[in-house]
Amino acid sequence: MKLLLTSGGLTNKSIANALFSLVGKKPKDTVIAFVPTSADVDAEDKGWLVNDLHNLTKQGLKRLDIVDIAALPKKIWLPRLKAADVLFFSGGNTLHLMFWLEKSGLKKLLPDLLKTRVYAGISAGSIVTAPTLELSNKDKRIHYEKRFGYRANKALGYVNFHIRPHLNSPHFPLLRKKYLEGIAEQIREPIYALDDRSALKVTGKKVRIVGEGKYLVFNK
Repeated sequence: MKLLLTSGGLTNKSIANALFSLVGKKPKDTVIAFVPTSADVDAEDKGWLVNDLHNLTKQGLKRLDIVDIAALPKKIWLPRLKAADVLFFSGGNTLHLMFWLEKSGLKKLLPDLLKTRVYAGISAGSIVTAPTLELSNKDKRIHYEKRFGYRANKALGYVNFHIRPHLNSPHFPLLRKKYLEGIAEQIREPIYALDDRSALKVTGKKVRIVGEGKYLVFNK
């Protein structure tokens, strides 16, 4: 399985190059299906989502499709995912993404789809590849459970580590080294804390840190 797990998407050339090296095609020959579902549920400014999409359009892709698995029936979204080289999952609400991965049936289909496609994630889209959702936003999970009655802790389990995006971000003031050290004491698996200019390039069991930003690794 090939994955590009990011905090902020294709924020620099190094991360973009890592994606296309996983695909094995030039950008002009690459089709990306962008799944914005995790951004659907929360009422907040979505300028960050527009920026993430803009960073994709700057790559000069063959085609960028937007495929919301919460808004479309399977007979519509599945052929469009199959037509893509990259399945790119947006940031947003991690629990909402897990809910729709399960409800839509995509969770069961993904392992087969990813035999010949690259999985890419931004923030929540990266977090869900871990063994559990322990490093997702706890307040958002509690709020989501109260609103929709959905509780989950198990994630996709595509990797044997956790990802904590937005390291040192002014929008996430808690996400600093001292706070993360406390979190790491409660979790067995390795943790990669990434800022918005860093990412993980995963090929099988090989994990490589790429980008032009800062990162921290715990329990390694």
